[in-house]
Amino acid sequence: MAAGAAAFPVFAASASESYPTRPVHLLVGYAAGGPLDISARLIGQWLSERLGQPFIIENRPGSGSNLATETVVRAAPDGYTLLEISASNAWNAALYDNLSFNFIRDIAPIAGVRRSGGVLEVNPTFPARTVPEFIAYAKANPGKVNVASAGAGSAPHLFVELFKVMTGDDLVIVNYHGSGPALPDLIGGQVQAMFDVVSSSIGHIRAGRLRPLAVTTATPLDVLPNIPTIGEFVPGYEASSWDGVGAPANTPLEIVAIINKEVNAALRDPTFKARLADLGVEPFPISPTELSQFIVEYTDKWGKVIRAAGIKAD
Repeated sequence: MAAGAAAFPVFAASASESYPTRPVHLLVGYAAGGPLDISARLIGQWLSERLGQPFIIENRPGSGSNLATETVVRAAPDGYTLLEISASNAWNAALYDNLSFNFIRDIAPIAGVRRSGGVLEVNPTFPARTVPEFIAYAKANPGKVNVASAGAGSAPHLFVELFKVMTGDDLVIVNYHGSGPALPDLIGGQVQAMFDVVSSSIGHIRAGRLRPLAVTTATPLDVLPNIPTIGEFVPGYEASSWDGVGAPANTPLEIVAIINKEVNAALRDPTFKARLADLGVEPFPISPTELSQFIVEYTDKWGKVIRAAGIKAD
């Protein structure tokens, strides 16, 4: 018994030192072509090149990424089935009733890949040109400012809900099925504003079809360097989404460390960073321990917003 117990760590260490010895599957809970899919493919290609085995991206859309998450939760904790984790996983804890898993307990965070800020943007004909003017206009016209959302529980929806809580503005939220169908209506004037993720709207902003008033992050974004933060006018306001890589709970710490090291190497690489910048997002380097604590705090913060607003997934 004692000999077996002594031998096991040696076996585990040798297995992790040779990781990976076969293809790794990285599951994405959304359809191909979206922001999370693009992020997964970028980091998957990097890991394939650095670790010498294919990192195969598998799209398992459905139930706000819950289907993919459940698959990974049930997978063997051996490092060969990974999950593209994201802010959606944290939000889902409050958005969905009776999930078959607990994301914080059942998924081991490995590494962050990117953080994505939002931008409060308006139709160019809208009279407000600053956040204070936007707040004042909304207070003078309660229930008359229509704000587009990418759907119940999406980042644009939650970002505006937090704004409503912190300012007391009576804004009407109009839910669409994604930013894609929402943006034409914002550009066309059917709705007046949106708290969209920057990566979806940056092209329209650069073309002058939308006017940015402020970003939702705690600090200004490199992609919109001259745009202030909402927090400068609404103290304490901060809203951003994120994504990264996770694995089933109890995945060996040595394997977690290998993947974390390589992902963070990508986030320091100038070419990789430039590809993220082109998407309007920023690198999110972080240790597994720090990411775990971040997710706990993020889940708590947004759970309060979701429950206060009575939001449930479509």
